[in-house]
Amino acid sequence: MNCSRFVQRHGRRLLMVLCMVLCALVIFSNQSSAQTATTLRVTVVDPSGAAIPQAKVQVVTAPAGAKKSAQKTNARGELTFNQLVAGSYQLQVSAPGFTPRTLNDIKLQPGSNQLEVRLEIAEVQEVLNVEQDKREANTDARGNAFSTVLTAEQIAQLPDDPDEFEQAIRDMAGPGATFRVNGFRGGHLPPKSQIREIRFRMNPYAAENHDAALIGVDIYTKPGLDSWHGSLNAGFRDEALNARNAFVPFRAPEQNRRFGFEIGGPLWRKHTSAFLSADGVNAYDSVALLAALPGSTLPTNILMDAVRRPLRTLNLAARVEHMLTKTHAARGEYQRNAKRQSNLGVGGFDLYERAYSSDSTEHILRLADSGSFGKKLFNEFRFQSRWQTVALDSLSNATTIQVLNAFTRGGAQLSSDRRVHDFDLADNLDAAFKKHALRLGVEAETGNYRSDEARNLNGTFVFSSLAAFNAGKPTQYSQRSGAGQLDFNQHQLGWFVQDDWRVSKGFSLNFGVRHEWQNNLADGNNFAPRFGFAYSPFRNGKTTLRGGAGIFYDWFGADTFEQALRVNGLQQRDLIVQQPCYPNPFACGQPVQLPPSRVQTEAGLQMPYSQVASFGIERELAKNMRLTTQYRYQRGVHLLRGRNINAPLPGAGRHDPTAGNITQIESSANSFNHALIVNLNWMKMGKFMLAANYVLSKSTNESDSPLSLPVNSFDLRGERGPSLMDARHRLFVLSNYTLPRGLRLGTILQASSATPYNVTTGFDNNGDSIINDRPLGLTRNSARGARRVDLSTRLSWGFGFGKAREDLAGHGPQVRVLRGDGDAGGMLGSMSGMPGAQQKRYRTEFFIQATNVLNHANLAGFSGVQTSPFFGRATMALPGRRLETGLRFSF
Repeated sequence: MNCSRFVQRHGRRLLMVLCMVLCALVIFSNQSSAQTATTLRVTVVDPSGAAIPQAKVQVVTAPAGAKKSAQKTNARGELTFNQLVAGSYQLQVSAPGFTPRTLNDIKLQPGSNQLEVRLEIAEVQEVLNVEQDKREANTDARGNAFSTVLTAEQIAQLPDDPDEFEQAIRDMAGPGATFRVNGFRGGHLPPKSQIREIRFRMNPYAAENHDAALIGVDIYTKPGLDSWHGSLNAGFRDEALNARNAFVPFRAPEQNRRFGFEIGGPLWRKHTSAFLSADGVNAYDSVALLAALPGSTLPTNILMDAVRRPLRTLNLAARVEHMLTKTHAARGEYQRNAKRQSNLGVGGFDLYERAYSSDSTEHILRLADSGSFGKKLFNEFRFQSRWQTVALDSLSNATTIQVLNAFTRGGAQLSSDRRVHDFDLADNLDAAFKKHALRLGVEAETGNYRSDEARNLNGTFVFSSLAAFNAGKPTQYSQRSGAGQLDFNQHQLGWFVQDDWRVSKGFSLNFGVRHEWQNNLADGNNFAPRFGFAYSPFRNGKTTLRGGAGIFYDWFGADTFEQALRVNGLQQRDLIVQQPCYPNPFACGQPVQLPPSRVQTEAGLQMPYSQVASFGIERELAKNMRLTTQYRYQRGVHLLRGRNINAPLPGAGRHDPTAGNITQIESSANSFNHALIVNLNWMKMGKFMLAANYVLSKSTNESDSPLSLPVNSFDLRGERGPSLMDARHRLFVLSNYTLPRGLRLGTILQASSATPYNVTTGFDNNGDSIINDRPLGLTRNSARGARRVDLSTRLSWGFGFGKAREDLAGHGPQVRVLRGDGDAGGMLGSMSGMPGAQQKRYRTEFFIQATNVLNHANLAGFSGVQTSPFFGRATMALPGRRLETGLRFSF
C-alpha cells in the first residue's frame, strides 16, 4: 500500500529522472564515439605552398587494399575523410599539371589527423627537381632555407598604394636591402597583383652579390596562364577621413585617386604569353610649414601652415614570355614610368616661394633568356637598357635669404635638365659536378650622363639668427657661376666565380671570389673573397648553424663624380663672401671675398669596400614556426668623404691663396656596425601568418656623405660619431589572418628608437667659411630625436561568381623553370585566399586600409642649430592616421 502510494506520488518525477539519465547516457556515448572516431584532413599544395583545388585524393587501406572513393579538394585545397579507423593507410594524390604522389604507411591515430601533401610541377620535376632530406635542405646555399617568401596571397594584404607598398617591403627587409625584379635592378616595382612571390634572400656571402646587404629582395612576377585574365583596381583617400598633422592647426587638404588595369594570357597556348598593365595616381598631399618670422612686437612670429603638393604618375608595362623548350624560357619587357610633382622644396623652414617642380620620364627595355643545357648546365642571360630624363624648374629665381633653422625665403634657383642612358649586361652559368655546384658570372654596366644645370645663380645670404637678420648682418654670401652643360661616360665591370660544396648531408661550404673595376678610378686591384658555411648537427634537421665572412666593394657614384666635373673651378665655380653687406654684398665696408672654390677628387682615390662577418643559429620550434638569431659585424674601409684641403691654418692663412675652399673627395673614412637580429616566422595554412623581426644595432661612421665637410679638416677625430641611420632598436611585425565569410585582416607594426642629429653653433667659429662648427666637446650627430611607432591595418572582403577558372588558381606551370636557388616555394608557404572566390571566373574584393591607426605623433626634423628658436625641438611630424578605401575586380 505504501509502495503504491509512493509510486502514485512520485511516479512522474521518477519518469523524468529516468529520461534525463537515458539522455545523458546517449549524449555521453555519442561524445565518446566521436572522440574515438578517426578522421583525416588532407591539404594539397603546390611547390610555392599555394592551395591546389580540385586535386584528386584516394585513401587505400593497408594491407587489405580496400579503397575509399576518390574525392576532390575544395577551393582551399582541403579535403576531410570521416569514418575511418585507426591504422595504416596509403594515400594517392594527383592533379592536372602536377606529378602524382603516393604516400605509403601513413599511421592514423584515434581522433583528428592532419596531413599536408606537396605536389611538384610535372614538367620541371623530370629535369631539375631533386628530393632532399631536411638536413640537406637546411644547408643548401641555393635552397629555400636561405630565404623567406611572401606569396601572392600574403602580398595582397600589403598596402595598395604603390609607394606605401614599396616602403612596406623595404621596412620588412631592413636598411640597405637590394631589390631585383625578375633578376633586374632599378625601374618601377610591378603592381602587387602581378607579383607571384617576394623572396628575401639571406645568403649574403655568395660571390654573385655586389652589395654587402644582409637581405636581398627578389621579386618574381606571375607567369603566363592557360587562359586570359586581368583585373581593374581603384583606391581613394581624402582628408575627410584623415587625422590632423601634429604641426598643422587644421586638417590639411589631401586627396589620392589611384587606378590600375592589367590583362594577360596566352598568345600561343603553353608556349607564349603576353601581359599588359597600366597604373597611375592623381593626387595631392600637404606638407607642414613651421617657420619663425621676424615680428614687430614679439621677438618671433611663428608661422604654421600647410602647402598642397600635387602629384601625377602614369606607369605602363608590357611583357612577353616564350617557352623555347620545356626548360628554356625567354622574356621581353618594356616599361614607361612618368611622374610629375609640384611645390617641392616647400615645407619646414622653407616658405612658399621656395617651390620647384619635377618632371621625370623613364623608359626601360629588358631582355632575358634562361634554361638548361643538358642535365648539368643552366644559363641565365639578362640585358637592360634605360633612358631617363628629369627636368627641375623653380617657381622663382630670386636671391635666397636663409636664417638658420628659422626661415628660408627667396627662389629655389634651380634649373636642371638631366638625361641618362645606361646599359646593363649580365650572364650567369651554373654547372653541377657531384658534390659541387659551380656558378660563374659577369656583369657589365655602361652609362652616358648629360645634364644642363644651374643652381644659386643669384646668390644666397646666410644669417646665423633672427637677431642677425633684424640687424642686417649676414654671416656669408655665396653664388655659383659658369656653364652648366656636362657630358660624361661611366663604365663598370664585375665578374665572379663561386662553388657550393656539399661536404656531407648536414654540412655545406660556399666560397668564391669577385673582382670589380670602374673607369673613373685608377684602383683596379679590387678582389673580394667570400666564404660561408651551413651546418645541421642533428638528424632531425631542426637546428642549423650559419655563418661566413667576405669583402664587398662599392661603386663610385655617378652623381658624386658629376659634381667633381661640374664645379671644377673652370666650368662652374663658387663665390663665397664672408661678413658681406646686405642686400648688396659689396656695397659697404670691406667684405672678405674668397677666390673661386671648387670640388675635386683625390689623385689616388680607391674603391670603397666593406669587411663583413656573421654567425647565426636557426631553430625550428614547431611545425611551420622558425626562429633565427644572428650577429653581424661590418666595417667600412676607404669610404668617401669630403675634406677642405685649402682651409686656413690659424695665423698662416690658406695653403693656396689663389683658391677658395677646395672640397676634395677622399677615400679615407671608416664605419663600424654591430647588429643582433632576431627573426620569427610562423604560418598556419589557411588561418594566419606571422613574421616578426627585431634588430639591436650600433652604427658609427666618420662622414654623412662624400661631399659633407668636417668641422676641422686638419683634425678628423671629432668626425667619428653615430650614423644618421643609427636607430638602436627596430621592430617589424607583419601578420595576416583569414576570417570567416571571406574576410581577411592584415596588420603591419613598425617601431624604432630615436635616430641622431647634429648640433652646431650656427656660426663660422674657425673662419673657414663653412658654417658647420660644433660646440666644444661634441662629436658629430651627438643628439637624439624621438622614437617612432606606426601600426597599419588592411581589412578586405571578397566574393567570386561565375564558373570555375580553368587555370587552377593561376599556377601556370608551363612557363616557370625551377633552379637550384629556389625560384619557387619557401618557408612561409601560402595562405589560402578568399574562400571560394579565388577559383571563380570573376572575383570582386573591397578593402579599407589605415596607416598609423593609433595616430601616434611621429616627430622628426629636430633642430640642432643653437641659434634657432626651435633648438632641440621637433619641427615636423610624419602623417597622422590615414584611411583609404578601394576595390579590385578580377576576371
